[in-house]
Amino acid sequence: MTETMTYARYLALDELLACQHPRSDCDDEMLFIVIHQTKELWLKQMIRELRLALSQVRADQLVPAYKALARVSCIQAVMTLSWDVLATMTPSDYSRFRDVLGPSSGFQSDQFRTVEYMLGLKDGRFLSYQDDRPEARAAMEQALAAPSLWDEAIAAAARAGLPIPAEVLNRDVTQPHAPSPAVEAAFLTVYREPERYWELYQLAEKLVDLDDAMATWRHKHVLTVERVIGGKRGTGGTAGASYLHSTLAKRAFPELWSLRTSL
Repeated sequence: MTETMTYARYLALDELLACQHPRSDCDDEMLFIVIHQTKELWLKQMIRELRLALSQVRADQLVPAYKALARVSCIQAVMTLSWDVLATMTPSDYSRFRDVLGPSSGFQSDQFRTVEYMLGLKDGRFLSYQDDRPEARAAMEQALAAPSLWDEAIAAAARAGLPIPAEVLNRDVTQPHAPSPAVEAAFLTVYREPERYWELYQLAEKLVDLDDAMATWRHKHVLTVERVIGGKRGTGGTAGASYLHSTLAKRAFPELWSLRTSL
């Protein structure tokens, strides 16, 4: 006999709520776990939306892609707000259970790196953190080897008749995108003639939304880390706040920022 569908069965609540396993008796450790597990769930949804947007941009379905990209930006905003919840944990609170984390660190999040790869922030060095998780590593490798969202947007601009050099269109997509004067000039045309290139213009602004939200998330992450552990080294051997500061200038779509100076 088939069981009647209920809220708990549909959401697999019993399994979901059994996934938190604090290693200390400190109340704040549960908060720490829930915050990070929730972020991983949101990253899972972001990856799903980015895959959809990538396929739509690749097929020149730019308008339908706006929805998925806007959803990703909204998810990023929710993730940024979660730092405020974590910041209710004081340095004294964190110090009571920090030792149970051992060498684990958010630095090792395969889904966060997959999102970075899909946006265009390629860095193969992060693959080694998943040597014990073949499926996670395979997902990262797939994202690393595939054209990024920026690669696909640039290719869409070329198909729209804008002059994009062949060396940009045929570049090694496993490497980080190097800012290109030609790409900046092409999108500068889009911004100067938005009525003519309306779909590309709107796509570009959706991409800037993503970069803006990612920068905001990184900035709030730095502030939260500094508030909780100051300048101490992070878990997993990372440099802590000093490393996070070094990431603040990262931009997945650099030409969309630099072109604004010329408008």
